[in-house]
Amino acid sequence: MEILKGTQGSFPKVLLLTASILALWLPQGSWATLHIQKIPERPQKDQDLLLSVLGVPNTFQDFTWYLGEDTDGGTRLFTYIPELQRPQRDGSAMGQRDIVGFQNGSLLLRRAQPSDSGTYQVAVTVNPAWTMRAKTEVQVAEINKQPSTAHLPLNAWMVAAAIIGPLAFGFFLIGSIAYLLVTRGWRGRSPRTATTEKPELGPTHDADDNNVYEVMPSPVFLVSPISDMGPMNSATPQLPTQQPQQEPHHYQDLLNPDLAPYSQLVPAP
Repeated sequence: MEILKGTQGSFPKVLLLTASILALWLPQGSWATLHIQKIPERPQKDQDLLLSVLGVPNTFQDFTWYLGEDTDGGTRLFTYIPELQRPQRDGSAMGQRDIVGFQNGSLLLRRAQPSDSGTYQVAVTVNPAWTMRAKTEVQVAEINKQPSTAHLPLNAWMVAAAIIGPLAFGFFLIGSIAYLLVTRGWRGRSPRTATTEKPELGPTHDADDNNVYEVMPSPVFLVSPISDMGPMNSATPQLPTQQPQQEPHHYQDLLNPDLAPYSQLVPAP
């Protein structure tokens, strides 16, 4: 009887201990088997963010996503029930966010904003007695803008001056050499152009002479006098001299008229 009483008293204790171990083991196992992978790891503004859940069992009842440290109705983003025709049911924390849930438990946040940063938690209900959980921290960064020139550090100005200075000096040196080559070429051409130009045949004006002279070619061939002619080469042919022609003097007929025509007019005796 004493042995039977001892076994009856120890049996409830064994059941209580087993139940306690299972109660402690199930939550720890549920947190340990799920893992959330962020793609990309460091999202930026207006970039899509995928929270991929790893370790979800093949069969489950539903899963729920939360945004915040608490898992209640105020932080619920949506609940996904695969058996329904429209499996996604949005919660109060969805707001204006564009979030899509997938059957494998993953979440896609489109055009993430800095206000979407926070703690994301997922709870996968396998059966009424078993719920698997996982969470991760998301920080959406602003897009890096290029700093304006007004806030550039001193080192940046020094680097810019070191780059622009030699370039400006090189352009100035090249321009000077080109200018010298062009001017030297024009100076070299100026004597040739002066010799090739024909002298102008026009009236010459003297500073002290107000008269106007005009040079005209002579229409008659001019022959220099004999006294001015020097020794000439015998091989040079002599030009024929023009004999002066006697001009007809009509006034002499008036001085010595012919009386023959007048004698015919005298009447005969």
